[in-house]
Amino acid sequence: MRIGCVLMAAGDSSRFGENKLLLPYRGRPVYVCAMDAIPVERLDCVAVVSGTEEALTEAAARGFTAVRNDRPRDGVSRTIRLGLDAIGDVDAALFMVADQPALTKESVARLLAMQQTHPGCILRMAYDERLGNPVCFPGKYFGELRALTGDTGGGKVAKAHPDAVRACNALHPWELLDIDSPEALRRLCEATHAYDLQ
Repeated sequence: MRIGCVLMAAGDSSRFGENKLLLPYRGRPVYVCAMDAIPVERLDCVAVVSGTEEALTEAAARGFTAVRNDRPRDGVSRTIRLGLDAIGDVDAALFMVADQPALTKESVARLLAMQQTHPGCILRMAYDERLGNPVCFPGKYFGELRALTGDTGGGKVAKAHPDAVRACNALHPWELLDIDSPEALRRLCEATHAYDLQ
């Protein structure tokens, strides 16, 4: 299967109060943590959709397709469409979010390995009963993803096809945590302080 990856890094961080992608997590900017978690050796192409100049520059330096989203307030649906346009003709698309700095490449690689044995399924990263990101969609769902509007993401498509969803457990529970507030980032740093995650 040809699998493309879309790293969604175009949010305006309105709930956080500042651009959280530029903040440090364990010595690296959050957007760098996100890119480091991409298992590029298992992918055919990677697109980074962002309005953050630093993230776009880093994406290009890594050989990824850098896609500028200059209208982040249009919502995540615009990021999804821009990402799908950028990765082109693939059999499946892996969608990652850029504000899960504790996500590991090893866990994402496990999800992609599962895609090879469940090619028609929607695969979601999970831990125990909790489902989260990343999510890998087979191409047959691209039309529904493109039809999303506003700040509605791929979760709506996954919920519309519950029988197609399979879970892939992350190695650690904190990998699913995103950082929507300074307090969430502080708690994540405390939870992972003793671990070498990368």
